[in-house]
Amino acid sequence: MKIACWSGPRNLSTAMMYSFANRADFTVMDEPFYGPFLRETGLPHPMASQVIAAHGSDWEEAAASCAVEGRPHVYQKHMCHHILEQTPLGWAEDCRHVFLIRHPARVLASYQAKREEVTLDDIGVEQQIDLYEELGGIVIDSADIRDNPEAMLRALCAALDLDFDPAMLSWPAGGIAEDGIWAQHWYNAVHKSTGFAGPEGPLPDLSGPLAELCEDALPAYAILRTQRLKPG
Repeated sequence: MKIACWSGPRNLSTAMMYSFANRADFTVMDEPFYGPFLRETGLPHPMASQVIAAHGSDWEEAAASCAVEGRPHVYQKHMCHHILEQTPLGWAEDCRHVFLIRHPARVLASYQAKREEVTLDDIGVEQQIDLYEELGGIVIDSADIRDNPEAMLRALCAALDLDFDPAMLSWPAGGIAEDGIWAQHWYNAVHKSTGFAGPEGPLPDLSGPLAELCEDALPAYAILRTQRLKPG
């Protein structure tokens, strides 16, 4: 089985990758299209030149890496906004697709702490719904995972026709070999973790441009949330 998990940034996506990486039967991949995306867009992301140098910048090579089989399963972590018009998607035809969502207010508040300027494209929610409409798949909300990790992971595994493994509920502190080079900037919190964080509190209060971005992102999030998988 090859699982493609489609997410935006600051969305529990790295914790989910670590969860699957802790299974003995999975290989994981970390954002294989980040390098080509940065080369194509020229966006001033943190460590952009290092990402391109370390992970390559060729769309076809990244797509070929996604077609490689694993042991016996592969979990691919993808950022929706890395997928541009020219991104090859033929490799995705034999994947099981999972769409990981999070309330835009939480995403924006967290993202701004890592990168000062934020646009709607940066958080990928509109690209996410486009990919969902094209590929279909299972929708899971990060809030539901944090509220009850075992129940949600059991439900996800059942929906994927995959046996649940308790190893998914925890992992050793520190990074994993499959981390992208960008981990040193983005993964500080998850490197300190040994499992999923608990339930989140009230939504953050946003103002000014961030509040406007949140309003723009909410319709796409709301549509996906109506499709979300719930614990059994």
